[in-house]
Amino acid sequence: MATNDPTVPEVSYVTTPRVACDGASNIHPALGHPRVYLQIDEKGFVECGYCDKRFILKGSPADDSPAA
Repeated sequence: MATNDPTVPEVSYVTTPRVACDGASNIHPALGHPRVYLQIDEKGFVECGYCDKRFILKGSPADDSPAA
């Protein structure tokens, strides 16, 4: 989810329950934080503790994306 509003956290739909986040985004690719590895649990999503980016596992209870 790309937006020009820096107050809205970025959302990324992923296909694996283990993800890495370094804070770089489409909006601010040069900015970031130390790379962290996150595990998506039974809720179907996880949020980065540094940048609040939300990773949603496709097909999980949290997946509200339109069917592709």
